[in-house]
Amino acid sequence: MDRNEAVLRELNLYPQWVRRNQPAPVAAQEPMVVTGASRLGGGEADTDTQQSAMGIATLNPSYGDCPEPAEEVGLKPDLRLSSASGGDLSNLGWPQLKAMVRDCTACKLRAGCTQTVFGVGDENADWLFVGEGPGADEDAQGEPFVGQAGKLLDNMLLAIKLRRGKDVYIANIVKCRPPGNRNPDAEEIAACMPYLRRQIELIKPKLIVALGKVASNALLGKEATLASLRGTLHDFQGIPLIVTYHPAYLLRSPAEKAKTWQDLCFAVQEMQKL
Repeated sequence: MDRNEAVLRELNLYPQWVRRNQPAPVAAQEPMVVTGASRLGGGEADTDTQQSAMGIATLNPSYGDCPEPAEEVGLKPDLRLSSASGGDLSNLGWPQLKAMVRDCTACKLRAGCTQTVFGVGDENADWLFVGEGPGADEDAQGEPFVGQAGKLLDNMLLAIKLRRGKDVYIANIVKCRPPGNRNPDAEEIAACMPYLRRQIELIKPKLIVALGKVASNALLGKEATLASLRGTLHDFQGIPLIVTYHPAYLLRSPAEKAKTWQDLCFAVQEMQKL
């Protein structure tokens, strides 16, 4: 099995052909057809939902087959660059910002985690991927998206010809692990968001991909379902933003990987316009 095939198999986007001397697969569900005027649709995962057959044979998909987005003027979140502890972040460079995050005690999360998880990647990246917060593996290693969720994210990146650390930056809404891997609460998000906003100012990405409901709502300043946010081109202070599922969620609900592939195609299609 070559690397491209391994990546697609990890995403459950199997090729349509049958290898010689291999048994034919069980017939798959008809591929989902999405018209240009349609929203991508799909709600929070239904673990009993059958996975759609996408028919992706290579890592060079036809992005013209992706659905046309419905334009939306996104909400403008409050972008004040002052930390919850009162520090002004607007003039901080990378070293100073990293030090401030490392020493932050603005919310209760810092007392219960091993270390802060600042972010990783190309500090001049065109692509910014944002999750919700560190888990146990991330807390131990000090890097976002490691372990099985990180492996899946890396394969998602490879599927659209990207690589961690090369024109890609990865960060989270909060920098400290919430206990028990719970979602961060509103107070914790409010305390940590100024750090992410400053990161975005420094990176100046061309496009943001929000991974999961928590990250999407925090960036857009709204409370909405992931289903209602997918398939729409949002705006974060003039930067296009696209929403998809969190890799950890996809590990629990692999049937949603096909929808994630649609979202990634959509993101590439929009990046090509920039």
